[in-house]
Amino acid sequence: MVQDTALNHISSCGVSQNDFGATYEMDLRKLIWVVSRMQVQVQRYSKWGDEIEVDTWFDTAGKNGMRIDWIIRDHYTKEIIAKATSTWATLNRETRRLSKMPEEVRQELGPFYINRLAIAREEIDHQKIHKLTDATAKSFRFWVTPGWNDMDVNQHVNNVKYIRWILESVPREVLKDYKMTSMTLEFRRECTQSDLLESMTSPSSSVIGASNNNSANRKPDLQYIHLLRLQDNKAELVRARTEWHLKQSHK
Repeated sequence: MVQDTALNHISSCGVSQNDFGATYEMDLRKLIWVVSRMQVQVQRYSKWGDEIEVDTWFDTAGKNGMRIDWIIRDHYTKEIIAKATSTWATLNRETRRLSKMPEEVRQELGPFYINRLAIAREEIDHQKIHKLTDATAKSFRFWVTPGWNDMDVNQHVNNVKYIRWILESVPREVLKDYKMTSMTLEFRRECTQSDLLESMTSPSSSVIGASNNNSANRKPDLQYIHLLRLQDNKAELVRARTEWHLKQSHK
């Protein structure tokens, strides 16, 4: 949902001629957008029947990137439900290689940049996500198979689908007793429908008992690192880090 909202926003600015956010100059050069990193903070989970609204904007990210941010609110109370930030790069749709952002593209987007952060600068996760190996991972999920509905228009897996597959290897007791409050994803390569995947998870820290339950920024009770990779050659698709808090009913 958030990615669709962002790309629709770029299109609505009048610099894109398709539904995928590619500007006119990008289209001439056969370039498309790909997300390289994303961080999501969840304040609370919405429930059935809630009406929400999504606020999104974009800004420059270094010389060759674009940052897209989101804030998701309850439509009636305006309470913030979740916040997210992401970094995007340009990719040649034929060679599937990353490309420098042409100056012409920067000039197209520049008038619409908004210098504003959804996640406070001090809360943005810049830490490296360490690679999991067979020796360091504690739980596995093999034979993860992409389906037809997981594909995007380019016949590659939609980035959002990776989240579900990452959670496949999280211990069931964690999914039952805790709620995920933060996720950082590093996207490393594409995935197609013919690929078989492995999902791997390992705890990275535990600070149970150190939380202030009245603070929205309290420390997590659990933290995990994850890896999604191809099953045949072990090539990395996504690295991730998640933070979890014990559900109120279990305190």
